[in-house]
Amino acid sequence: MEVPAIRNNLNLSYGDMDTSDTPPTMSIDKLFPALLECFGIILCGYIAGRANIITSTQAKGLGNFVSKFALPALLFKNMVLLDFGNVIWPFLWSILIAKVSVFFIVCVITLLVASPDTRFSKAGLFSIFATQSNDFALGYPIVEALYKNTHPEYLQYIYLVAPVSLMLLNPIGFAFCEIQKWRDQRDRQQSKLQIVGVVILQVLKNPIVFMVVIGIIFHFILDQKIPAFMEQFVDGLANSFGGAALFYLGLSMVGQLGKLTRSTVVALILLITAKLLVMPLICRETVELLDADNTSSNLEHSSLSNYAFLYGVFPSAPSVAIYAAHYNMELQVVTSGMVISTFLSAPIMYVSAWLLTIPWMDPKPLMDSLQNVSFNVSIISLVALAWTVTVMFLSKTFKRLPHMFTVNLFLAQILACVSMIMWNFVVRQDRFIGHVLTFTLLYGSLYSTYVWPGLIALSLVLMKRGGELKVAPGFLVIAGWGVPALVAAVLLVTGERMPDTIDSAFFYGRPQIICTSVVLAFSIVLGGCSLVGLRRGTWDSKYHVLERDSMLGTTEDLRPQTGPDTQTIPDSRDMFEPAGTGSINRGQCGTGCESPGCLLAQEEQQVADRQVARHVLLCLLLTVSLLANLSSCLWWLFSRVPGRLYLELQFFCAVVNYGQGFISFWIFGLDKHLIILPFKKKISCLWHRRKPEEQPQRVVSDDIMMTCTQFLRCHKEQCVRDIVQKKRCGERTVADTFLGSELVEWLLRVGLSQDRGEALLYGVRLQQGGVFQHITQEYGFKDDDLHYCFTA
Repeated sequence: MEVPAIRNNLNLSYGDMDTSDTPPTMSIDKLFPALLECFGIILCGYIAGRANIITSTQAKGLGNFVSKFALPALLFKNMVLLDFGNVIWPFLWSILIAKVSVFFIVCVITLLVASPDTRFSKAGLFSIFATQSNDFALGYPIVEALYKNTHPEYLQYIYLVAPVSLMLLNPIGFAFCEIQKWRDQRDRQQSKLQIVGVVILQVLKNPIVFMVVIGIIFHFILDQKIPAFMEQFVDGLANSFGGAALFYLGLSMVGQLGKLTRSTVVALILLITAKLLVMPLICRETVELLDADNTSSNLEHSSLSNYAFLYGVFPSAPSVAIYAAHYNMELQVVTSGMVISTFLSAPIMYVSAWLLTIPWMDPKPLMDSLQNVSFNVSIISLVALAWTVTVMFLSKTFKRLPHMFTVNLFLAQILACVSMIMWNFVVRQDRFIGHVLTFTLLYGSLYSTYVWPGLIALSLVLMKRGGELKVAPGFLVIAGWGVPALVAAVLLVTGERMPDTIDSAFFYGRPQIICTSVVLAFSIVLGGCSLVGLRRGTWDSKYHVLERDSMLGTTEDLRPQTGPDTQTIPDSRDMFEPAGTGSINRGQCGTGCESPGCLLAQEEQQVADRQVARHVLLCLLLTVSLLANLSSCLWWLFSRVPGRLYLELQFFCAVVNYGQGFISFWIFGLDKHLIILPFKKKISCLWHRRKPEEQPQRVVSDDIMMTCTQFLRCHKEQCVRDIVQKKRCGERTVADTFLGSELVEWLLRVGLSQDRGEALLYGVRLQQGGVFQHITQEYGFKDDDLHYCFTA
């Protein structure tokens, strides 16, 4: 079978060199036991931490043993025994170049997007997160299970890549964190030269780096052999690393996902995308480019590139969380990302290894399987989209901006799903006109789903000042439908249909891949630049609606000079009533404002109507899916033999292309006022009707009680003076309220919280303890423009 013939299909086999007689380059028989061993020990550590069998203090002691004794001993042993003669140096340089590329990509994007107050700490820690893999505790057992029998020399690359990464990239990240500490200091006693000295000293004091250097020196002194008198001692420490490190990883995961906030979700999505999607793809491509002429055969070259992909999938190391805790910066994002990336990497590694061990694959049944997956996903996604569009019309949000553009995106997704369902039947029939018409509808709508995320992000940027779109909405609507239709028409005119293929992604061969790449690149650049511009605009505004405040007349200039008469500290037994049961001070919005004419509630509804955060999340997730599609196209265009891992990416792209409805349903299909709140009220009414004699009681924990007591006695009076304002809530009534975002800023300013995530959790505890409540009691505490008032 010739390679050009394969490229007309899915290009999933290796042609002549990949037959049933060719021995596999890895063994999967031991992969599942290795994964079970690693994640079983991680689970044991998590259970021990969750059940408090091992406390957090004891866990820190175990972490110190792993990082300062066991791992340095392991590195020393392997540096001494390492055989540099078997090292393929171009492969090693390729991995290092890939790591450096990802490091600087993450660093530059973070510096552009992050707030000036925290940009340097985020740039340093996020870059380390994206490049420092869990090579020894989790990566080594998996590589050993896969390659020990076929390519045992691959194991030594882990010991070569990881230390160089620690000595080259981590110091740059540490330098950014030290710069952030220097900027946060008011007196700024340290000079820039002192910062450089601190970073260099910190690197040299790292026992891992120190033992790598000592191990390389003794490699030449001892002639690749550890003396007999110390061999057992070194082996004992080195062998204790594997289980202890995995157990400590499980301990460090306890309670991390509970710290997630809305502000950390976006950073997590980007970091996990960089670690589990961008990193493995760049690793593979750099090996393809730099090692093309240095291996003895195409099979060996393909094996190295596949190994580079698997290496890139290794999750982030727990030591990144230690760095974040040391600098007390971005701890929630790093720890949560470590947990999520660890568990997401397992299925990716298993599926990748399974595909690579199949000795021969016939493209035709694989195309049928890909078509069936697209068909089945389209049916389920169509149901989710129908629900979401119905919710949008019933809530009447489709008439407002930017929801008008979002509905167009949903309609394009619906057309793409319907077209794929039609394609599944039409493509198996020998009707040229039917093929062309269905393909035109399919790719016209699919290209439209590619373009709309960028246009929606652009509309958010154009609306961020004053809330009015700077261009006619019809212009964006025409662009969202016209550009995809034009590209599809050009493809029909210039393309040539490929015979013997049912895959719509390759129906017109190379011209179709090029057109798809252009559309994807355009939307990614437009959406990415728009999201960056939107983020930079929030540094000053934070999405506050000051213009709308003045328009509605809800805010007055009068600020209470002293606390209200009723702002006395209540008896400790009364102040911990559950939120919603306490009485409100006279002049405020009752025990829960239900008046349809409440100006504050109307203002909140207008703020919520734009749903900026939801649209940003939608654009971000869809942009990640576009990045995966673009990677698939570029992989096919520039790889000599795309290979089996390309199949994995193809199936992923099929799911995200025709499964966009799941994302749309998750973000917009569950409208709070139309579905969630009425459902909760109905359940509450039924529950109280069944048990009328029982009053709902909420038990307040000791931690919440202590937090509320401290706040009421020491901070409430100052907080009222600083952030509480009289705002008009009716024609003749005013209310003493504050915004949730204002309380978060105040907690940061007075030092009660270190970051916005911690301030959000602090506010949640105060609301649970009944210190304050939302004016309509429909919302919990959020770092947003929602109105709250203190209770008596």
